[in-house]
Amino acid sequence: MRVIGVIPARYKSSRLQGKPLADILGRSMVQHVYERARRARHLDEVLVATDDARIRLAVQAFGGKAVMTSEHHRSGTDRVAEAIAGFDADVVVNIQGDEPMLDPVMLDEVVEPFRSATATGLVTLKKEVFHERDFADPGVVKVVTDPQGNALYFSRSLIPYPRSRTPHFRVFEHVGVYAYSRACLLRLASLPVSPLEEIEGLEQLRALENGIGIVVVETRSRAHSISVDTPEDLERVRAAMRDGVTA
Repeated sequence: MRVIGVIPARYKSSRLQGKPLADILGRSMVQHVYERARRARHLDEVLVATDDARIRLAVQAFGGKAVMTSEHHRSGTDRVAEAIAGFDADVVVNIQGDEPMLDPVMLDEVVEPFRSATATGLVTLKKEVFHERDFADPGVVKVVTDPQGNALYFSRSLIPYPRSRTPHFRVFEHVGVYAYSRACLLRLASLPVSPLEEIEGLEQLRALENGIGIVVVETRSRAHSISVDTPEDLERVRAAMRDGVTA
């Protein structure tokens, strides 16, 4: 089984222009993500999918592999699908390009069900959250699953809503790392944006709305990770890395 990891890296961002090239202690953000991804045991190859020549040149300068993709993709899934068209891969891992403190363990966890001959075409991760501020934060995407670990729904709202905080009440954050079979990825990319996807701004809902099951694995990682969406997030990452916080 051949597994390729793809890092979508779009130059334009409404809140942080040129985000993949942002400097973090002497290295670009995309280089930090790339080097961490290369530490995953189950990835045979890692490449960056970008829409900008500046990012491609930066990746090549540190010895990475980059491919050019369209400027018009609406989601990372669509960009990843274009990027792997010319590559031999059985499983494709979509690696978030704004996670410079990514734990490589998560990449292995999301691939593991495919190594165990899962019948699913799509796997992602979750982790439990405990703070009330995260419950109310729409930036913390929640997921609920059935007893077998299949996704029932993803939302920016609090799910399940605790009308009664029974002993079963637990809240899980969706960790945005995905592994797809090649066929599943290409099918997803061929589908139009779905209604719930558009409402919530969550591309994984396109799969659920089209009857594509998603297996959700609870990560064992307890690494400190920060998604970079704003200049303030970038400063938090720089401070954490200066303090020696690593995956």
